[in-house]
Amino acid sequence: MVLIPEITSDMMIVFGFLIFVTLLFVFEVVRVDMVGLLMMILLPLSGVIEPSMAISGLSSNAVVSIIAVIIIGDGLDKTGVMNIFARHIIRLAGKSEVRIMTLISGTVAFISSFMQNIGAAALFLPATNRICRQLNVPVSRILIPMGFCAVIGGCITLVGSSPLILLNDLMASWWSNNLNIIGNKPFEAFGLFSVTPIGIALVTSAMVYFVLFRKIVLPAVTLQAEDHCLLDQDLECTYGLEIHNAYELNVPAGFVTRRLDELEIRPKFHSTVICICKQGRGEGWYKVNVPSRSDIIEPGDIVGVISNREHIHRLAETLEWELCDELDHMSEILSPDNTEITEAIVTPRSELVGKTLHQIYFRKRYQVNPLALYRRNQVFLEDISETKIQPGDAFLLFGELEKFHLLQHKKDLAFTEHIQGELMHPEKAGLAVGCLVLALVLALGLNVQLSIALLTGAVGMILTRVLTLDEAYQGVDWMTVFLLAGLIPLGLAFERTGAAHYLSASIANLMQGALTPLVLFLLIGCLTSFFTLVISNVGATVLMIPLAMNMAVQCNADPRMAALMVAVAASNTFVLPTHQVNALIMRPGGYKVIDYVRAGAGMTVLFLGVVMFILYFFYGITG
Repeated sequence: MVLIPEITSDMMIVFGFLIFVTLLFVFEVVRVDMVGLLMMILLPLSGVIEPSMAISGLSSNAVVSIIAVIIIGDGLDKTGVMNIFARHIIRLAGKSEVRIMTLISGTVAFISSFMQNIGAAALFLPATNRICRQLNVPVSRILIPMGFCAVIGGCITLVGSSPLILLNDLMASWWSNNLNIIGNKPFEAFGLFSVTPIGIALVTSAMVYFVLFRKIVLPAVTLQAEDHCLLDQDLECTYGLEIHNAYELNVPAGFVTRRLDELEIRPKFHSTVICICKQGRGEGWYKVNVPSRSDIIEPGDIVGVISNREHIHRLAETLEWELCDELDHMSEILSPDNTEITEAIVTPRSELVGKTLHQIYFRKRYQVNPLALYRRNQVFLEDISETKIQPGDAFLLFGELEKFHLLQHKKDLAFTEHIQGELMHPEKAGLAVGCLVLALVLALGLNVQLSIALLTGAVGMILTRVLTLDEAYQGVDWMTVFLLAGLIPLGLAFERTGAAHYLSASIANLMQGALTPLVLFLLIGCLTSFFTLVISNVGATVLMIPLAMNMAVQCNADPRMAALMVAVAASNTFVLPTHQVNALIMRPGGYKVIDYVRAGAGMTVLFLGVVMFILYFFYGITG
């Protein structure tokens, strides 16, 4: 029988704050970062902790590590390192649904091991949609496995998820306050790859689960996107009747080679050629992304055209070209990660005024395709290259994001919308990877504190000009930072007031005789998984680690392993779309809540079973 301490007023205040925070999370009364800020204010005002402890989270190892990881991830993204992964997947996937699923899920899990899982999932979402469109695979068969593996991939290293980044900080805090009950043993922190066996086993089991049961647990939602307009709602109202979608046409063997301007595709068919794919001397294709009027169309070419359904069928019939069913060659060109259709207005002081697009070699000079001209409430598609430009003319343009970013600085055109994406710097990819490797070497090889090692890599990104300092500041998810910094003091208050000890002793007495270490660890996993579904994984981790470590001491189990169980189980969030990654893929996949319940129920049980198995056989917990 464990002696239960007498409940105090401070304990009651902390339990009240716990209920208060849970209600705020569940009912979303305020934003999650406001919950953290409220705790930083209310806890010291209530007197349960000192003001210095209330703001200590801002300087914690965990918060600094998260800021640094986000900056490193942004640097890798901006230099195109992630796009290289995507290209290899497309090359290796073939037409097998299982291969596509395992390659994408495995790659996203790997990336999630060193950057935020929401970032990894968002990065691969456009590529996944493209691959599924090309190969006629329902995207709903791929996105849930990808999303689940993005979440699980955070368990591969100690920097892959916020709970694992928090782990050593929360353990050290509990350890320093409980030296008497652990025999003054020195605290031993977990290393960067201490959790890797668990993470690899979880990712492997998740992929096997979806390979074996995908037809049962995954929906086959067919989204009607074949006739989806390329323009946003505002531009569609102006230009949508004439410019609607992108098409591929195959030039047959009997076609007589001709120059592009000789075909008069724009004046006759109100269509714009945006790409010509030609068969190279080897096996591959090469693309002319901004064709000029002098470019040659010859048999065997694939011609990419932006038009509408009526005009494209008339073009194919007249020229006797074959209209392709799928965008096999243009999928990468049309990716929103690479290209955009936008509107730009000619400024009064523009060098373009009084000239024609042909006279200034517009396509060659700016490397973008003009699709239409809007002047005096009329849309012009014919002869826009020979029309003299006037101030206030609006041009609809198609091109690479990089070219638009460069065009913004020319001052000849004013864009009516913000250009998406950022200017990529692939020439700095080696520097970005080098900064990541430097951080890992410092943390793993030289035993430098994790926050300092990661901050070194992040600062390296800035010093090598992979990112500017302003871009680094803008990239940080301050919502996560303040949520984390505000919940850390709640965990400290939970421990300092004795509330954690009181709760653990009460549960231990309720399960007296049945609470062996194995049962305890299973209980900890179930409780953490439940709390993670209804509140944030950060909140669940902060609240559960002190409780779990106290309960482990009561059962003569290793408190470090109990804390590790909490940090890993905080990623067990599959039954509901409450996790950021699950929410991200819900609309693109056409999912309903029942789809998460169907796929996530089995995954939740499998997750806990695998973690218990690995802890028992590889980490030495005993029952």
